[in-house]
Amino acid sequence: MPSFPRDLATGFVPHPDALAEQYRALGVFDDRPLWAPLADRADSDAPAVSDAETGRTLSYRALLQAADRRAAGFAAVGLQPGDRVVLHLSNSAEFAVTFFGLLRAGLAPVMTLPAHRITEIAHLAAGSGARAYICDDARGGYDFRGLAADLIARVPGVEHVFVTGDPGSFAPLPDADTPWTPPTVDPDLPALFLVSGGTTGLPKLIARTHNDYAFNARISAEIAALTADDVYLAALPAAHNFPLSCPGLLGMIGVGGHTVFTQNPSPDAAFDVIEKYRVTVAALVPALAQLWCAATEWEPADISSLRLLQVGGAKLAAPDAVAIDAAMGPIVQQVFGMAEGLICYTRVDDARELVHVCQGAPMSPLDEVRIVDEHGREVPDGEEGELQVRGPYTIRGYYRAPEHNARSFSGDGFYSSGDLVRRLPSGHLAVTGRIKDTIVRAGENVAADDVEEHLLAHPAIAHTAVVGLPDDALGELICAVVVPGRDAAAPSLPDIRSFLADRGLASFKLPDRLHTLGTLPVTSVGKIDKAALRTTLAPASPPTVG
Repeated sequence: MPSFPRDLATGFVPHPDALAEQYRALGVFDDRPLWAPLADRADSDAPAVSDAETGRTLSYRALLQAADRRAAGFAAVGLQPGDRVVLHLSNSAEFAVTFFGLLRAGLAPVMTLPAHRITEIAHLAAGSGARAYICDDARGGYDFRGLAADLIARVPGVEHVFVTGDPGSFAPLPDADTPWTPPTVDPDLPALFLVSGGTTGLPKLIARTHNDYAFNARISAEIAALTADDVYLAALPAAHNFPLSCPGLLGMIGVGGHTVFTQNPSPDAAFDVIEKYRVTVAALVPALAQLWCAATEWEPADISSLRLLQVGGAKLAAPDAVAIDAAMGPIVQQVFGMAEGLICYTRVDDARELVHVCQGAPMSPLDEVRIVDEHGREVPDGEEGELQVRGPYTIRGYYRAPEHNARSFSGDGFYSSGDLVRRLPSGHLAVTGRIKDTIVRAGENVAADDVEEHLLAHPAIAHTAVVGLPDDALGELICAVVVPGRDAAAPSLPDIRSFLADRGLASFKLPDRLHTLGTLPVTSVGKIDKAALRTTLAPASPPTVG
């Protein structure tokens, strides 16, 4: 098999050679492919993954065999090591087979979310140079095959489309029964691409190497005290960094545990899954954690097997953390981090009073954290500042994005996160806000300027500003403030949601509220005054989303 990674390294920003060698010497980088822990259990008949919707369960032996048949199938259609493949699947055992099949074939999956639509998918396919796209047939009332047809028209480099279920005019996922030997990979090159939450415009590609992402999963599993006896519920979209490697699927594979996929994280469905599979660990965003907490009062399912509930993706308020512990036992673990790298956890032996009020401490002593003021000067512990970080599993630059890198990374390799934090005497971090124009809705980062750009294409909208407003359930709501054009009737909320959806914008980016003004407030230098808008709009009662 060829081992040359085509043009995978083009546009990738590696760790400096000397630093990578230091990480090797310390045992941080083990120079093994990301799929190696699965291959280590090739003879195990213990359950590796299950699909709650279909009841399908694959042992470690069966998962590896299925992944190798898929890898051989990818090679048979002409995909070569180093090729990028956009992976756009919902939570399922099929996701695990395809994910590991891509890795075993030496292909680099671009991990997209089920809610992404043509705008994001085309951008990511073009930016990564993808040769293939993998999607479901139709789920949740959306036909991904239509998106696939649009994609190949927009991005000519996408030569192959593979579809789970009914492929329609496209090809089914390929499998071949020929014996498979994985190609040699460079562990310091990208194994996969995560997608940034977005702080400006469309999402950026985050290249995670075999070495850094394996470390991410391994240390996360240690902090969660995972063992082969644990059962992990993948309730959030599995392509997210959180349920993929914090510790998620990869962490579970590393210890020989059992991962159960569900597409329905609501408590009425998820609690039954927890009872059936005796789930011990789950990960949620705060809005879902609040729902689960409330549902313990009426859902009859036995969820007493749950020993650890990770909550991240957005800040979990202290009263909510206290309420969850009171309702479900002292099981909350706060998680704060970024697909770009740094992950913070509260530890299982931390005092509950500390767990309730902070978002965790960096997972590795090699994480270098500095908290700076607006002039770049480090602030004392206890004072608010922007979080900057570098370390063995934090990227040194976005993939093929030199302009973004010039803004987001310092000359000495620190990533400017845009998060405002305070460092406690214990070393734990408390998140206090963000300095970038980002709305964090139900754990998803939404770049305000991305939504604004699409709104300005609406024929009835002359000016617009998009802001986040506090919400107890979602963390923040997306509020679109619009100024209608001359002689134009103001659009309704259902109108603009439909308009944005038709433009291919992901569903989690659609506004929850709409407010119409004659003019937008501006600052003394003529910029839109979003702080004034938030102050004015926050007390208002939101209308029902149409």
